[in-house]
Amino acid sequence: MMYDHDGKPVRTGRAAVNGTSLHYRTAGSGPAVVLLHGVPKTSYHWRHIVPKLTRHYTVVAPDLRGLGDSARPADGYDCATMSDDIAELMARLGHETYAVIGEDWGAVIGYQLAARHRDHVRALVFAEALFPGFGFEDHTALTPENVSSGMHLWHLGFYFQPDVPEMLIAGHERELITYMIKFERSHPDSATPDAIEEYVRCYSMPGGIRAMLAIYRAMLRDAELNRQAAEKKLDIPVLALGGSAFIGDRNESQMRIMAQDVTGHVFDAGHDLAEEVPEEMAEVLLPFLAGHL
Repeated sequence: MMYDHDGKPVRTGRAAVNGTSLHYRTAGSGPAVVLLHGVPKTSYHWRHIVPKLTRHYTVVAPDLRGLGDSARPADGYDCATMSDDIAELMARLGHETYAVIGEDWGAVIGYQLAARHRDHVRALVFAEALFPGFGFEDHTALTPENVSSGMHLWHLGFYFQPDVPEMLIAGHERELITYMIKFERSHPDSATPDAIEEYVRCYSMPGGIRAMLAIYRAMLRDAELNRQAAEKKLDIPVLALGGSAFIGDRNESQMRIMAQDVTGHVFDAGHDLAEEVPEEMAEVLLPFLAGHL
């Protein structure tokens, strides 16, 4: 379960949007903030952050297309289509304007949401992500620099190959997800048993791994979409957040290519800030949101 600041369970629902169906969690009142998780996670990733926000904001935490308890359609896993899912969901829920907080793939989708729906997104938080088309692909290379820095993203090439990953991962979803979640963190104990159980449950469901792999397999298309969107810089405020042991200040340097008004902060953490350092993350998020919502 996830709870708001008063300890009340968040509300859940499903919405038919953009040719698919999204499961979402929502709580709180006030200006809207949408939280977009990455891979291999679900909206449960935000369980520590939600009660930090709900006293002041209406929070919407969807499971992205194909992930969590959302539907798993055959296609539509590029970052633009997935951002359109969120825009339609927020409109369906009655939120005309909102801030976006995204992490990992959710941050890339959040950027596309801001780029494609400029009249609706008031501010963007971009946490721990690399942009396809702007250097993400470089980290797939087997080089001494990538290996020594912990940024050899070997799994991208593996996931991109059709059929073989499905064959090898089937029956080993728990081992893969546990390894990926813990390896990318400075604080592996923050990957608590309840979170791992939830992620394994969702990715072990029919189509769960297929949908996850489809997101990676859309990367070349995503690179084209990001390069096109970057031709016009975002004019909204952007907060770029990183973990010192993973992407770090590269979050900020990337966003300066994509947006005009960027501030950055790096935490003593790895890749999963909302689970590793939720208190510290909230201390940075709240002043930023208060200044722009």
